[in-house]
Amino acid sequence: MLDADLPPPLEDAPDDIHPLFAGAPRTTEFRKLRKRLVQDVREALGRYAMVTPGHRWLVCLSGGKDSYTLLAILHELKWRGLLPVDLLACNLDQGQPGFPATVLPDFLTRMGVPHRIEYQDTYSVVTARIPAGKTYCSLCSRLRRGNLYRIAREEGCQAVVLGHHRDDILETFFLNLFHGARLAAMPPKLLNDEGDLLVLRPLAHVAEADCDRFARAMGYPIIPCDLCGSQEGLQRARIKALLDEWERAHPGRRAALFRALCSVRPSQLPDPDLWDFAALVPRGESLPEGAAS
Repeated sequence: MLDADLPPPLEDAPDDIHPLFAGAPRTTEFRKLRKRLVQDVREALGRYAMVTPGHRWLVCLSGGKDSYTLLAILHELKWRGLLPVDLLACNLDQGQPGFPATVLPDFLTRMGVPHRIEYQDTYSVVTARIPAGKTYCSLCSRLRRGNLYRIAREEGCQAVVLGHHRDDILETFFLNLFHGARLAAMPPKLLNDEGDLLVLRPLAHVAEADCDRFARAMGYPIIPCDLCGSQEGLQRARIKALLDEWERAHPGRRAALFRALCSVRPSQLPDPDLWDFAALVPRGESLPEGAAS
């Protein structure tokens, strides 16, 4: 594609390149926010080699601020000729009491976004297995993921695309650190256990606050994530509060923590499976007997 055929730079592009952007604020602040989101997503797509031209992506929507932001920015990149994949939006209605079942189908139809709405009452399965007052999230998430994998296969998709952002990754890291005794987070890209689907997180470099500002500025019909009633008191909420406190005391702390996750030094960690400590001997000395060469 010639440069002349590419869409104009973001600052020169019309605000309503897609119905998802209709009525976008014309303020300088919003334009900077939108440009930052595009740059952050584009950086993640490239850094983690997410894009294979011709692939079909199942873009999973919960109706929260993050998934609306994901959907809009992916369509922006596709319009700009920077995302050569097919996008299919999908919402899995899990039968939670009070879930506004018409909001997303009406919104996606009005926006002209190709989509599939699937109803599976996993909520009843979860509540039957998890005692009252306990956290539903783990089992609910597994059931949701299994259904999304099935839908992706039925729709001929090669990737399931999720709206987890930078703060989700950080919170997961600290949850694993404090409660799982391991250093692990959410990978921006992974292959499922069956080996036939990629799981992608294009918002991996995006701050949650930016998703919130963007979705609210666009007036998207946000659906809350607390319909199941099991959210209060979760360890994740405590981790979020801790990160919020650090950020207030030291602005930029979240960004610094994420940079640290992206700059791991195996030789500085006490894990012999990551670093061959037995092979470290002074110059002129032989390796200990039995040590790997």
